[in-house]
Amino acid sequence: MGTENYTIVTEFLILGLAEDATVCAILFSVFLGVYSVTLVGNVSIIMLIRKSPKLHTPMYLFLSHLAFVDIGYSSSVTPVMLVGFLHKGTSVPVAGCAAQLCSVVMFGTAECFLLAAMAYDRYVAICSPLLYSTQMSSRVCFLLVGASYLGGSVNAWIFTGCLLNLYFCGPNKINHFFCDYSPLLKLSCLPDLTSEVIPAISSGSIIVVTVFVIALSYVYILFSILKMRSTEGRQKAFSTCTSHLTAVTLFFGTITFIYVMPKSSYSTDQNKVVSVFYTVVIPMLNPLIYSLRNKEVKEAMRKLMAKIHWWF
Repeated sequence: MGTENYTIVTEFLILGLAEDATVCAILFSVFLGVYSVTLVGNVSIIMLIRKSPKLHTPMYLFLSHLAFVDIGYSSSVTPVMLVGFLHKGTSVPVAGCAAQLCSVVMFGTAECFLLAAMAYDRYVAICSPLLYSTQMSSRVCFLLVGASYLGGSVNAWIFTGCLLNLYFCGPNKINHFFCDYSPLLKLSCLPDLTSEVIPAISSGSIIVVTVFVIALSYVYILFSILKMRSTEGRQKAFSTCTSHLTAVTLFFGTITFIYVMPKSSYSTDQNKVVSVFYTVVIPMLNPLIYSLRNKEVKEAMRKLMAKIHWWF
């Protein structure tokens, strides 16, 4: 089919979450507050772990990187969404859309791998405590962290490469609040099966592998906890896992809804709501989950606040 009668798209118009001015004003205030809490909470977690020697352990190393990834994840989406509430539709050049998609996929994928690494860390700590210092050495931890960012970068490259291979010559309105891959794929005037299948296989494989690692780790953890004779030991072992399990359930529950469930089973509005939850809300909840349900973090926070109070 010839393309001489078509206009090549140079920018996309992101329609956002709402059109009514009053609703947009309310949502702007809400999500500005959510974004502020996200930044303050995750930066506080990172600084607390850096300043507290007792938190210089593999588990908290992964937690600090999870907080960093959550900042990047939320910052990839929320500022553009906030601008969309102030202006009816947000214009984004094609290159900017590709950059946003790349950033979202990279940080989202890195979070999957980090959550899997944290599950493996809990497995070693509970099932092989005598070998913990060897199996979770500094070298192993940095390899796991590096692999998380590398996996995120590779998956982001796959999505971005497929996006840049698409041809846009018709409608340029994205019925979403950020440049997600699915709505962009629908706007392509020359659909490419490869560009649809490869990202689906890549993201699906990552979800399956990381969920498998997490599930297998917790199966072994459960058997180890059940073998413990001490009730106090069981409670202590279980308490170290509850925060991570909560974060895993929230994150993988929502991305599974988006990337695994059949597209015909939910509407675009449902897609938007779920996407808001895993890109904007969960990055805010993670530091709250790990601080409110973790005695070591709360104790380190108490000591740090006491030092700050003494200085002033």
